[in-house]
Amino acid sequence: MHYYLLGRSGLRVSRLALGTMNFGTGGFHAAYGKTEAEAEPIFRRYLEAGGNFIDTADFYTAGESEQILGRLIASAGARDRLVLTSKFTNTVDPVDPNASGNGRKHIIRALDASLRRLGTDYLDLYLLHTWDRITPVEEVVRTFDDLVRAGKIRYAGLSDVPAWYAARAQSVAEAHALTPMINLQLPYSLVARGIEPEFLPMAQSLGMGLTAWSPIGGGLLSGKYRRTEDGLTGAGRLGTAGANGRPVSDRDWRVIDALERVAGELGRSMAQVAINWVATQPAVGSVIIGASSPDQVDGNLAALDFAIPRELRARLDEASAEPLAGPYAMFTPEYQSWIVSPGLGVGDKPAGYAPPVWNGAARPVG
Repeated sequence: MHYYLLGRSGLRVSRLALGTMNFGTGGFHAAYGKTEAEAEPIFRRYLEAGGNFIDTADFYTAGESEQILGRLIASAGARDRLVLTSKFTNTVDPVDPNASGNGRKHIIRALDASLRRLGTDYLDLYLLHTWDRITPVEEVVRTFDDLVRAGKIRYAGLSDVPAWYAARAQSVAEAHALTPMINLQLPYSLVARGIEPEFLPMAQSLGMGLTAWSPIGGGLLSGKYRRTEDGLTGAGRLGTAGANGRPVSDRDWRVIDALERVAGELGRSMAQVAINWVATQPAVGSVIIGASSPDQVDGNLAALDFAIPRELRARLDEASAEPLAGPYAMFTPEYQSWIVSPGLGVGDKPAGYAPPVWNGAARPVG
């Protein structure tokens, strides 16, 4: 297992994080949830492999994910070595308007409840789960800072927010010497590359390490599914309804076909190649993997044991490319070399200007 610094911080996290949305059998995730007895070997296998980055949320399985995690962490005696992450935003009481959203009252209430369920007195990383569209960003940033000063959280971050909101939050923090956002959690895969034009350069510029969720497209890139006249068929939970609540497009099938061929040439599973591709994209600090069994943990962890050759990566990039909407097409090297600085060979810095520092016996693959 290798570890990267998360964003502009000193926090060292596994390149693959363990997602625990399926720990528990309650709430919206009951259909594919795992009992505590089923979750325990998954958790143990991840720890035994050296993983240290655990992702949950108060909303997962109606709080049961946090309860199960708390007991598993205590049983393993692993609290100090883990980077434990949880999230807030979604309602915990539908009749109380202040029991949801991103206001100060709810953040503090949600954190205290998460700490009780997890059986700990602090979180290593606390994330805003989803932009609620109405809470002033200054209120969120100030509350994060107060929670760090109170010792209840060590670091703060964001999940599923607009890029302008994340930039605004970081700018407010920097301008007032408040706790910065070190993490940005977003969906990212070969079939969901929409974050690339705005979020990736923003995260790199403002010091936020990106953690990618759903790297295999909700299971679509796992190799379980095949195209039929009615949509898709396979043994996984997507069934025939499509991926992540949307129809499977012709572009999706082009990506699946290209991924299957590349995986075959590499002698790897489609899921491993899909995870590897995401993990080695710019700005990505860690990839959140889920698992339904210890064997699946092993398979996912092996996704970083190889490198995708340049020519095979180019094939994946080409098959999964999405047209750039304006004005992003104006920011491409092709456009700028044609009209901004034609023939001048203008660049940022020479290669090797700031080579990465690696404090280990061997560099990670990819």
